[in-house]
Amino acid sequence: MKILISTEAMNWFHTEMEAVKGDTIRFFARYGGSSPLHEGFSLGVTKDIPFEPTVTYKKDDILFFIEETDEWYFDVHDLYVELDSTRDELSYAYKKA
Repeated sequence: MKILISTEAMNWFHTEMEAVKGDTIRFFARYGGSSPLHEGFSLGVTKDIPFEPTVTYKKDDILFFIEETDEWYFDVHDLYVELDSTRDELSYAYKKA
């Protein structure tokens, strides 16, 4: 399982989340909404400090991670983070690892 972030999505993190070198950003399962993987759950993103990360990805000296407690959500899929330019928001795709 891995995380991949497009250049456009990375620019969004810099602008919208004011992400800078040394920051750590977590992807997590949150109750509510839906995703292609789980009805009733959606993907959240926040600045956070890693506790027990099982998946990490570093780009522009920013660490993106998924905690062990959220690994179930991804169901052995890679996470692709891109930018939906028409809505100026992140979009997520999940591809079997």
